[in-house]
Amino acid sequence: MPDVYFKKTIDFYHSGHTLHFQVAQDLFSSHQIDVGTARLLRTLADAPRFAKILDLGCGYGPLALTLKALYPESVVHAVDRDALAVAYTRQNAALNGLADVEVYGSLGYDDVTAHDFDLIISNIPGKAGETVIAGLLRDAVHFLRPGGLVAVVVVAALESVVAQALDDPGIEIAFQETRAGHAIFHYRFTAAYRAAQPPFAAGLARGLYHRDLASITAGTLTFPMQTARGLPEFDSLSYGSLLLLDNLARLQGAKVEHVVVYNPGQGHIPVAVWKLFNPAALTLVDRDLLSLRYASDNLIRNGCSASQIVMAHRVDLALEGEVQAAGLIVGILREEEGQAAAEQLARQAAALLTPEGALWLVAGSTSITRLEKAIEAGKQWRIEKRKREKGISLLVLRRK
Repeated sequence: MPDVYFKKTIDFYHSGHTLHFQVAQDLFSSHQIDVGTARLLRTLADAPRFAKILDLGCGYGPLALTLKALYPESVVHAVDRDALAVAYTRQNAALNGLADVEVYGSLGYDDVTAHDFDLIISNIPGKAGETVIAGLLRDAVHFLRPGGLVAVVVVAALESVVAQALDDPGIEIAFQETRAGHAIFHYRFTAAYRAAQPPFAAGLARGLYHRDLASITAGTLTFPMQTARGLPEFDSLSYGSLLLLDNLARLQGAKVEHVVVYNPGQGHIPVAVWKLFNPAALTLVDRDLLSLRYASDNLIRNGCSASQIVMAHRVDLALEGEVQAAGLIVGILREEEGQAAAEQLARQAAALLTPEGALWLVAGSTSITRLEKAIEAGKQWRIEKRKREKGISLLVLRRK
């Protein structure tokens, strides 16, 4: 099957090594290797060899894989909360012949499977927010060996945020540089600082990403929601979500044993589905671990048992054989992934649904029109409903 997310291949030259990176349009710095990433790597040129390395927020892998090429005997872990980034780092490791790179999903440090790293490195995304950035900078102490180094780069506008987070007698700044739009910090933790730290608690568990605890009203439904920084719809529902929920509400009480929610966001749609249909099982599918975990927690907050929830951290709906067939799939398309990805999603949904099952999708009207034309040319679906309002469209499909 063709890779519907692929954009192009980037060549990167560093310290006598040439690496090739396949990139997706919807990943950070898909035009070329980010300038900040390249500069961060150059600041480590004279560093001693690192035996164990963690790349936090690996993207498609330029930091982790370049360091693996430089230190082939090193143990390298590359983690990201985005399943698309994880997939591309894995394929780029194979493309460059770099074996024994551990690549997996993690929400910050919450899912990191090892400790005692010699180096933790990160190109920290500015959109993470100041509270999360500060937490990521300081939580490194729990995953470094004594004397280990943290090396990070941020956009220059966040230099003061990083400097403030590291302003502690127990944190030693080994190197700092700011130029042409980026700030780089290398730092270590003193033995006294390490000794004073309590055991590591996951950022999710201690509310690092929390924004507001709100009461949400959608039609006749009202329910509590804990919203997260870094996810949309933290203060109000989008028009697309409202359109989807308004139409789903007309089916309230229908018997649906298993519902799949694609791109559940903060969890508004899964919670509403739970309240409308009381399904025996709910599967949440999203690229973003933050979304999956907040959606799951919000379901539990509203009375759904954790045993009824399956979280699938992945880009697509290729779940056939992993979960039971679904009577309903609902979701909001990621339009930035492109038309080919939307058509692939529809094909995968057809394989996942029961014979009488339905697929409900919301997106911008142009994207829905293109998908509708592709579906009309195929043999898998019949169009049951199309509703368009204010540039947003709902498309309801049933299997033929």
